[in-house]
Amino acid sequence: MAGSLLSKVAVELMFSPQRTLRRTVNCAGIGVHSGRKVKISLVPAPADSGIRFRRMDLGGVEIPAVVSELGNRQQLQTGLGSGEATVETVEHLLAALRAMGVDNACVELNHREVPIMDGSSAPWVYLIQDAGVKTLSATRKAIRVDRPMQLAHGDKRIALYPYQGFKVSYTISFDHPLLRHQHKSMDLDEQVFIDEIAPARTFGFLKEVEFLRQRGQAMGGSFDNSIVLGETGVLNPLRFEDEFVRHKILDAIGDMALLGHPIQGHLVVHRGGHALHTAFAREVLAQRDAWQFVDASTPEFVGVDAAAVAVRHAS
Repeated sequence: MAGSLLSKVAVELMFSPQRTLRRTVNCAGIGVHSGRKVKISLVPAPADSGIRFRRMDLGGVEIPAVVSELGNRQQLQTGLGSGEATVETVEHLLAALRAMGVDNACVELNHREVPIMDGSSAPWVYLIQDAGVKTLSATRKAIRVDRPMQLAHGDKRIALYPYQGFKVSYTISFDHPLLRHQHKSMDLDEQVFIDEIAPARTFGFLKEVEFLRQRGQAMGGSFDNSIVLGETGVLNPLRFEDEFVRHKILDAIGDMALLGHPIQGHLVVHRGGHALHTAFAREVLAQRDAWQFVDASTPEFVGVDAAAVAVRHAS
């Protein structure tokens, strides 16, 4: 019963009007790969403009947060754009914006890399809460999954299934004594994301740090913004016993946010990562017959009294 109620609440929120930020907010942090200090501002934006990154150091060039802007390589992070006009490590911020129902915003920054903050989405949640959200007159459209879609790369698999609400089921498996297998399945709405997913931090292995730094990566990584695993255990305290799989759910939400719309469906991932998530986002757009755009005015709106929702949000 509780799961059904949560799904209904999530669906109602999914089809509320579009939102943006109420005011501009600013912060600064370190780029996890560059090690550089980055200044960033979250700025309100008009309806139907989506999420856009604006490189102030390049004269204000804008990079939309959409699948078509994905870079060529998505491994340790998710990057957008091409040539000099790129933006990297966008997934944690995008996850917070999507989960908190911010459809339209401009992210201004003075470097190519979104700061890592504490390695989770929690700082972005706090910043969005500080900015506040503003309801716009435009209707929010969601992607409703009508038939299963799936993609596999070797032993890595990802799929979307029809579902009333938004649910993520994620399984990880690593050759490490602490990370051999973790699984989590959750119905997600804004509050569940804030409490259960947003605080989960990125993680890495101590034996890989030197290799990454020789390649000019992880220059800003530290115990303050990453969970670090040694040969036999975790070198800094965990926030959740299963923080690793929770962070993978966070990453998946951020990567799938590049679809530009909330998803009404069940996302199932086995041994995924940014490369698989983003490849699947491309595949979802390609399988246009597997889903449709729906809003609160759609006659076949599943599982919710559409008229009641429309009246509630209009009042």
